[in-house]
This record gives sequence, structure tokens and C-alpha cells, in this order.
Amino acid sequence: MAVYTNVSLKEATALLRQLDLGDVTALRGIQGGIENTNYFATTDSGEYVLTLFERLGFEQLPYYLHLMKHLAQRGIPVPDPMGNKAGNILHTVKKKPASVVTKLRGKSELAPGVLHCAAVGDMLARMHLAGRDFGMDQPNLRGLAWWNETAPVVMPFLEPAQAQLLQGELAYQNHIAASSAYAALPQGAIHADLFRDNVMFDTVDGVPQLSGFFDFYFAGTDTWLFDIAVCLNDWCIDLPSGAHDAARCDAFLAAYQAVRPLAAAERQLLPALLRAGALRFWISRLWDFHLPREAALLQAHDPTHFERVLRQRVAHPVSL
Repeated sequence: MAVYTNVSLKEATALLRQLDLGDVTALRGIQGGIENTNYFATTDSGEYVLTLFERLGFEQLPYYLHLMKHLAQRGIPVPDPMGNKAGNILHTVKKKPASVVTKLRGKSELAPGVLHCAAVGDMLARMHLAGRDFGMDQPNLRGLAWWNETAPVVMPFLEPAQAQLLQGELAYQNHIAASSAYAALPQGAIHADLFRDNVMFDTVDGVPQLSGFFDFYFAGTDTWLFDIAVCLNDWCIDLPSGAHDAARCDAFLAAYQAVRPLAAAERQLLPALLRAGALRFWISRLWDFHLPREAALLQAHDPTHFERVLRQRVAHPVSL
């Protein structure tokens, strides 16, 4: 959620008027994230998020937007894309693809406890089930094929021990992906990036309540277990060390399985997919850190964090 493309109040108002959302009275660039240009837009009808897509093209975006619309219609708390009179939810601003979605209530919980993790596990399972009848299909664009393509690009920036870890883990993940157990994993639409800062909580009578998942622009069709692993690698670890937090992990998985019990292949491959989730974000953060793009508001994430998580997952496998 950086700002690569500056949008004026007049330009934002022109779009939101087309969507019958009123005049924009306030427009504020959102700092954080690294993929797209994002603004909070306030109108007399409510608050919205305006996104201009910097890397994704018009041909890729219908999957993400229609997935959000599908989930919203099935009661999953996600940003709801706003359409024009013709029903189109993909728009154009400054010749770039754009969307306007409803703004979720609440704020992110960056220091979650077991209750927060349980709430995320519960809703993630509900989201997976709600997406079973989603009619569109698109691969996870940051999946194994992308890791194989991107690893050689970032390898020159690594120390020898780091390069050895990356090469070894990539070989391991290619081996896992070719296995019969992996082929048996249930699949469907996944978020693929459900970190602490992509979930909102609202306080109701002093009790935090999950109010929504957002930022679906890495979503795709992949194994549900990979989605779980990405969550566990963020929600259920100690951030400074990358070490596993058993209490939070147990709460997450118990809540998830109360809605959708894990299959035998999922239980078998959880340690491998936890490593896969760490590898995916180590590679992407290396790429963003060493090959950055210019942006008005941009903070590249530290790639060494997921190197630590990966080393922890290799040294201390989590079993169910």
C-alpha cells in the first residue's frame, strides 16, 4: 500500500461520482505495503479505499475483485468492490486499472494473542469453504513457478550460507510439489498474504471482534494448507526470533478445524508447507529490498526476518 501514482481530489471524485458514491471530501495516501497505490477516500456516503494497480494488468484483476465480491455476498467480512451502473467493478484511473472498495471497520492487531489467532483461524476456514463455488480460476502468481524464476535473480545479493539455504530449500519444495501427498491436498481460492496487517479487529463491549480480511491482490487458486502456513508463519511466531509459538498455533488450528477438519495429507505436509510459506516471503522480500521501485510512500520489508523463520521451520518442524 505505497503511493506510486499521485491521484488528485478531482480525479478521485470523478471516479466515485460514476459509482454513485458522492463527492470526495478527503483523500489520503496509505503508507505500508509495496505493490499498489492506495488512498482512503471519504465521501458523504461513507469511506472507501481507492486502489491503482501498478503491477497487475486488466486481464488479471477480475479474479481478485470478483473473489472479494463473491466472498462478501456469502457473509465473509471483506472489502466489497463498488460497481458502476453497468455493474463493472474494474475501473481506470490515469490509464491504470483501479478499484474502489468499502473500508473495513477497526484496526489491525500487531501483537495478537490466542483469541485473535483463533478468530483468524475460524474465519479463514469459513473463507475457504465460501470460495468452493467461486467460478473463476487463476494460479497463485507467487507460487512455486515464481520462486524458481526469481531465486536466480536475488542469488547474487546473498552470502554463501544464505545462497546454500535458498538453493537447498527450493530443491526441497520442488520435490514436495511433485509428491503424491501434495497432489492430494485440498485446493481452492486462497488469500496467500493474510498477515497481521491484512486483518481488522473492532472492539465490541471491550472485546475484540474480527471485522474483516483485506488486500486480496496476491490471491489465487492453491492449496488451502499453504494459506494456513502463511498465517501460522506470521500470527503464531515470535517476531524478533521467528520462533514458533505453540499456544497461538494450537488456538489457530483448533478454531480452523472446528469449521473444516484437516485432511490426512494436510496433517502430513504441514511442516513442509510452513517451510514453503517462509521461503515464498523470503524470496519476495529479497526481490523488493534489492530491486526496489520508486514510490512516494514506501517501506521495504526486512528480508532477513523470513530467513530466520525459514531456519526455525527447518530446525524445529511442527507436527500435528
